[in-house]
Amino acid sequence: MPTSPDPLPSEKDAAQATRSSIRLMVLAMAAFTLNDTLVKLASESVPTGQLIFLRGVLATTFVLVAVRWMGATVQPRRLASGWVAVRAVTDALATLLFLLSLFHLPLATATAIHMVTPLVIAALAATWLGERVSPRRWIVIAVGFAGVLLVIQPGVDGFNGWAWLCLASTVVTALRDLITRRVPPDVSSITVTLSTSMAVTLMALVVMLFEGWKPIALREGLLLAGAAAFLALGYQFIIQSTRSADISAVAPFRYVGLLMAVALGWAVWGFVPNAMAWAGIALLIGAGLVLLRQR
Repeated sequence: MPTSPDPLPSEKDAAQATRSSIRLMVLAMAAFTLNDTLVKLASESVPTGQLIFLRGVLATTFVLVAVRWMGATVQPRRLASGWVAVRAVTDALATLLFLLSLFHLPLATATAIHMVTPLVIAALAATWLGERVSPRRWIVIAVGFAGVLLVIQPGVDGFNGWAWLCLASTVVTALRDLITRRVPPDVSSITVTLSTSMAVTLMALVVMLFEGWKPIALREGLLLAGAAAFLALGYQFIIQSTRSADISAVAPFRYVGLLMAVALGWAVWGFVPNAMAWAGIALLIGAGLVLLRQR
């Protein structure tokens, strides 16, 4: 019986790169969700601008320590140049919009709204990057989007102005991920990570100048230190993930963050999704698994 020829080396490399990017995306979502949880806890007593600024200073410090420890090379002249700078500013805006909404929404609701990102990315990737998105994949992603709607339940009291702000942050996040693909390959990921962390910190500093400064207790300081550590890890993982594979294939694995957000929302704040939300979560998981099988 004739056997199918082995995949070409380039095909094997592409498949391996996709699997690696998926793993990095899962790790990034775990890190970002833990960061969001700690930041939301700290926000109960720390002004928004000051919180983001302090977290940004700590995250930047962690990145610099990691650079030193790993012996990595940062390219100072590339920190504020070209697509690196555009990505950093876009990420800073997305971060500010998301955190402002997160402080007024349940963790699971804010995270679920952010899960619209893969659909936005797929639409923009098809038009901006020229990536091919098959009709089947469009249908699966649309099912995932329907799942998100079941989770956030438009028309219910929880879907208010803060939810719309969170949705705006999702669109900006999608743009950020697409911009990441425009960053020249000779720019190291750690350089992009450092540029992003610095941009978020500077934007928060501007906000803080209008809000003022408030002394913080040891508890809030520890929460922000933990959040900064997870944020620095999340930056590095998501940058590596979105630079090395088809965005529309990797992006659906953001759904892992939703599962973590639901679990942490219940454990920390006692927030339990209703039956309709659970149905939406099931659709999100199913869509992600189907997309994985299509690879």
